[in-house]
Amino acid sequence: MTITQPDLSVFETLESEVRSYCRGWPTVFDRAQGSRMFDEDGHSYLDFFAGAGSLNYGHNNPVLKRALIDYLERDGVTHGLDMSTTAKRAFLESFQNIILRPRDLPYKVMFPGPTGTNAVESALKLARKVKGRESIVSFTNAFHGMSLGSLAVTGNAFKRAGAGIPLVHGTPMPFDNYLDGQTPDFIWFERLLEDQGSGLNQPAAVIVETVQGEGGINVARAEWLRKLADVCERWDMLLIVDDIQMGCGRTGAFFSFEEAGIVPDIVTVSKSISGYGMPMALTLFKPELDIWEPGEHNGTFRGNNPAFVTAAATLETYWTDGSAMEKQTRAKGEQIEEAFAAIVDENPGAIKEYRGRGLVWGMEFLDKERAGAIAKRAFELGLLIETSGPEGEVVKLLPALTITADELDEGLRTLARAVRETA
Repeated sequence: MTITQPDLSVFETLESEVRSYCRGWPTVFDRAQGSRMFDEDGHSYLDFFAGAGSLNYGHNNPVLKRALIDYLERDGVTHGLDMSTTAKRAFLESFQNIILRPRDLPYKVMFPGPTGTNAVESALKLARKVKGRESIVSFTNAFHGMSLGSLAVTGNAFKRAGAGIPLVHGTPMPFDNYLDGQTPDFIWFERLLEDQGSGLNQPAAVIVETVQGEGGINVARAEWLRKLADVCERWDMLLIVDDIQMGCGRTGAFFSFEEAGIVPDIVTVSKSISGYGMPMALTLFKPELDIWEPGEHNGTFRGNNPAFVTAAATLETYWTDGSAMEKQTRAKGEQIEEAFAAIVDENPGAIKEYRGRGLVWGMEFLDKERAGAIAKRAFELGLLIETSGPEGEVVKLLPALTITADELDEGLRTLARAVRETA
């Protein structure tokens, strides 16, 4: 693919140096449909990034687009704070009937603001309010957002440094297999809880990702998650599952914790809950935890009604038969796993390991610079992928759940080529 030099001058002169993804993909995108993005010169890119997991159903999904256009054309409410609207009612009814009731989940639904970090902040605030304690336990290589409370329970040193102030009231513990299986699960955590001289304040809650996305696609075993839930129950700590990137079907089931058979006290959801890439977030919690005073947590843009419209359409279209979507996602995950195994065979000694669940996969390279080079070459070949892990050593795949088998095969062949050509 021949790429002409795009005009990036206004971005480079006016936009802040904080811009990130555009540096790895130096073109000007113009339109997108399904699993394809197109730049202003008409070049096509297969998207294995999906808006960092916010486009599980692809770009401009036609069913969702039609629902949105119809709503806008009839002058439906766009901005609604937390007012009751027909769009919000339709979403809540669909979410209750399609997602919560079939899974016997009793959660109350809170709209904390438009982003994932809003959901995390409200979850931390609620846990502290309920328990009357400050400390929150998080895990090594966790990522929970970029606002101060979320950063305090995030592991990445680079992101934490951006806060500019000490990040307090958070205590990290080893994530599953962080110590390479040499230490029994939670022995250190429980010892600190037991020992009056450990210096660990009794935590209000524990926050965890079932699969750490930004941390390098670190997959927690179901038995590890069950043990964590047990520790939380025995020590009077709330369990918060951050399902912002891994929820909405990314790992197979609608919620990523379903496989482990646990029921967290609080769940944060965002990214693909709107289905269309529009800002929307939920904080879900057990009814007995709903001790908020009216207005105690609010936000101007927590009532994004167009997002409610596409979210309801998403649930009605893809989750009324949830097992079908789950089976498709798992089958496509097996397709990725087979391709990754072939790449490892073709590149002996280059890859530490690969890991994933459903349609989130990562391949960790021994040469930590290699993953970035592969992502760069993939872009040149028309494939959008990102890296993750504390040193960017993992090639990360997040294709849309609606990607076709042929598109998935095309992207995996392109990835294999990029690995070969960066050796």
